[in-house]
Amino acid sequence: MIRIALNAKLRASLLAAASVAVLAGPTVAQTQPQEARVMQILKRTPLVDGHNDLPWALRQGFGNDPYGVDLNANLSTSTRLHTDIPRLRAGGVGGQFWSVYVPASMAPVDAAKATFEQIDTVKRIVAAHPETFELATTADDLVRIHRGGKIASLIGMEGGYSIDDSLGLLREFYDSGARYMTLTHSKSTTWADSGTDAPKWNGLNAFGEEVVKEMNRLGMMVDLSHVSEDTMVDAIRVSEAPVIFSHSSARAVTAHPRNVPDAVLRQMAANGGIVMVTFVPGFISEPVRAWGAARAAETTRLTALNPGDPTAVKAGVDAWVAANPAPKATIEDVIAHIQHVRDVAGIDHVGLGGDYDGVDSLPVGLEGVDGYPRLLAELMNRGWSEADIRKISGENLLRVMRAVERVAASKGVERPNLAKLPDDGAPE
Repeated sequence: MIRIALNAKLRASLLAAASVAVLAGPTVAQTQPQEARVMQILKRTPLVDGHNDLPWALRQGFGNDPYGVDLNANLSTSTRLHTDIPRLRAGGVGGQFWSVYVPASMAPVDAAKATFEQIDTVKRIVAAHPETFELATTADDLVRIHRGGKIASLIGMEGGYSIDDSLGLLREFYDSGARYMTLTHSKSTTWADSGTDAPKWNGLNAFGEEVVKEMNRLGMMVDLSHVSEDTMVDAIRVSEAPVIFSHSSARAVTAHPRNVPDAVLRQMAANGGIVMVTFVPGFISEPVRAWGAARAAETTRLTALNPGDPTAVKAGVDAWVAANPAPKATIEDVIAHIQHVRDVAGIDHVGLGGDYDGVDSLPVGLEGVDGYPRLLAELMNRGWSEADIRKISGENLLRVMRAVERVAASKGVERPNLAKLPDDGAPE
């Protein structure tokens, strides 16, 4: 009975969402001319995406070798990759933050090593395709590289556990090219609470505040995707520079803890920051989020019924999925989040952070990195001006980068921060 009721709710939500999409969505004939206009805009303004996990996908599936797969070919049918050079070009991408993600399950010292290896992977991707990519570490670099016809490649760390509670390691990551760090991933660290783990510090502890201050001194952007609401509030309070959310959406639209509440959207805007709206289906579609929660609950139930028997659990979960097919997110869902962030925070505080190659599925219409012109054309069909498109594409992120760089420059010869986390894990 529970399964039948749940299915009915999900189907009702999907039907309602589909009805809205049919009523609100422009026709293909309307969208195609707008895509041509978008591509003209993106020749002058770099489209900068905040988060792409291609380096991890290469590590997992291709021996960590940029030559292990032909990135010069369209890989949409031959691999599960969302990213390749033809699709980046078709998508008008002018700048990409490559995520140097490693799992939160790693011991911090192992995570530090793996993160340096991931940075090396980004640099090897760039070296393997010098006609397409060039490494960027500043806003001016990004603009110059885009004007030269290449894709600016920037590095973003995903998970503060990689610094192993060492501000010295943080500085080494910065010197290696990392220009943002996501303070947590799926688990809370010894100094910051994650949005998907039990709280330890009710936000940032004292050492966590020192991490943010040292990031400001260096000129490394403070990324608040994945962190708890309390951590968001604390980081915005402590940071002298604008913060970013490299791949998050709006919690008022989809009630996922990875998304940003309205109160924080307003604080982020006052701070001068940016939310780069993500395309992750479970973060942008309430039916998909509810389905994922129900699947997790079924997995927990089956695990309790079949202790020590993962084969039985898998079979049971597979049967549940067959009886309860996953709903699909759509481009309309992404637009709803973009519009909400704009409505609450303002046009100057919204960007794009797809999370390509970091997820198994993507919204219909945005299945690969070639989908950005389609998304931006849909926004123009809803009344967004060319100036608005320039802002969401790259101008807002460039403004934030320059503000972060100015704060760092204002520190002058200020000495590096030597704060440490005590051996007992308690903040000093």
